[in-house]
Amino acid sequence: MDDTRDCVIAGGGPAGLMAGFLLARAGLRVTVLERHPDFLRDFRGDTIHPSTLQLMSELGFLDEFLTLPHQKAHALHAEIAGRQVTIADFSALPLQTRYIAFMPQWDFLNFIAAKAQALPGFRLCMGAQVLDLIHEGGKVAGLRWQDGQGARHDSRAALVIGADGRHSVVRQKAGLQVRDFGSAVDVVWFRLTRLPEDPAPAMSHAGPQQGLVLIDRGDFWQCGYVIRKGSYDDLKAGGLPAFRAALAALAPLPAERFDEIADWDQVHLLSIRMDRLVRWWAPGVLCIGDAAHAMSPVGGFGVNLAVQDAVAAARILSGPLRRGRLTGRDLARVQARRMFPTRATQGLQRMMRRKRNAQGQAAPRPPGFIRAIARMPALSRLMGRLIGMGFRMEKIGDGR
Repeated sequence: MDDTRDCVIAGGGPAGLMAGFLLARAGLRVTVLERHPDFLRDFRGDTIHPSTLQLMSELGFLDEFLTLPHQKAHALHAEIAGRQVTIADFSALPLQTRYIAFMPQWDFLNFIAAKAQALPGFRLCMGAQVLDLIHEGGKVAGLRWQDGQGARHDSRAALVIGADGRHSVVRQKAGLQVRDFGSAVDVVWFRLTRLPEDPAPAMSHAGPQQGLVLIDRGDFWQCGYVIRKGSYDDLKAGGLPAFRAALAALAPLPAERFDEIADWDQVHLLSIRMDRLVRWWAPGVLCIGDAAHAMSPVGGFGVNLAVQDAVAAARILSGPLRRGRLTGRDLARVQARRMFPTRATQGLQRMMRRKRNAQGQAAPRPPGFIRAIARMPALSRLMGRLIGMGFRMEKIGDGR
């Protein structure tokens, strides 16, 4: 499968698939390389914000997209000082869809992949492990990769896009400098069966309640428990009974419900990091999404920021690619367009997270600006706008 394309993309997540679809939609030849054989991986970001739903509407896909299984959240809530407080209210957004859609990420990715594969210039290779960058003439000229059978291939292209996540091979091989903002916490994810008599946290989402998040996924709760960074082994060493007791002390569910966690295989660790590339590009290569800026899960911004990156990249770069005149200046334009919303979003996430002491224990009170929202409910609409629309919404455009 050694070939030459206009663009080859490492990573079949939200950024990579959306960029591939939009570039192919603009008439370009695109290959997307996804290292897993399918998209079925649990506990990936599944918050589809109003900004992304608006893009689905622009593409004419919204009604079809919303036939996929999802739950709607018209507001987000947290428990502060024993009472439910609305943290973000989406009801006043100037958009067609004024809610977050909680949707399994594999359904979202399969939907975009199907739309892309209907285009003549698009190719998706699953089980494709990126090995290295191809350098020619002082610039990146493609990707070297290995398929599921162990055969190696070279895909040359005028542009390589690294959309391969926070552990990006592309950004590492390109030697792009990373600024690490650190994190004091990790999150462990697990499921609990949702019963009809369970209390219903308003609008599908309740948390953070002293470090516990519950997301209503219809027939089950997707639960996230915040722990001190690097303490997962200590948590396991304490045993399942102690873990279940800690959860029961925080959750609005009977303690016996946590007996359903019978094995550590049911618990999944998400290592939290927050970082950003100093420069997102080098000649012939551009990073977007988590490869350019790893986000905290606070606020569920990651998927939507990645999608917005992809939209901006496709709109700015499809014309130069089609004309065969892509330059570093074009790649720099993408970063310039997306740097402010990235910085602002990461700044907001850092404000939203709780202060912790030297032992990694949460401060007794939520951050000051969360307490301000509790005192002044009108601020919840401002938060609804920042979370729902982001700091800069992108439009599809025609890429010309």
